[in-house]
Amino acid sequence: MAHDRIDWHSGAENFPADLPDEAGGTHIGMYLAWAITRGLEGEFHREESPRALEEVRQRRMTGREFLVHECDTKFWEEDLSDLGNEFTRAYYSADTPPSYFDDYEECVGAGLPSVYHVADSLGELRGGCCASGRALQGMDPYPW
Repeated sequence: MAHDRIDWHSGAENFPADLPDEAGGTHIGMYLAWAITRGLEGEFHREESPRALEEVRQRRMTGREFLVHECDTKFWEEDLSDLGNEFTRAYYSADTPPSYFDDYEECVGAGLPSVYHVADSLGELRGGCCASGRALQGMDPYPW
């Protein structure tokens, strides 16, 4: 099952016409990069994408680049470990607060024309991580 996909956003009526389709995946990529840096990636990527995982961990590749090149623009359950999927279902896919989308908008999208205008940069990753890290506190075995 897909958690999210770039085309779900870039194909939406409210997607800004002045942005490339990939901008519909910046929020997905930031979440994915956050998960990878915490070892929450799935076995599939450990076997098939070890170099790309290391590039993300070393901040030489953005999460959106990983999403496009290693995930074919789709964020699937296989992209994460069991713990990663458990958290993602509770937070990323949540329809009610706290949700990743609400926190993402607050942490990195404030003051922009839309959340799709967030730059795909490693500097912005810290803000995207603020959203996920804040929600995960007390739920996971990893020290932040």
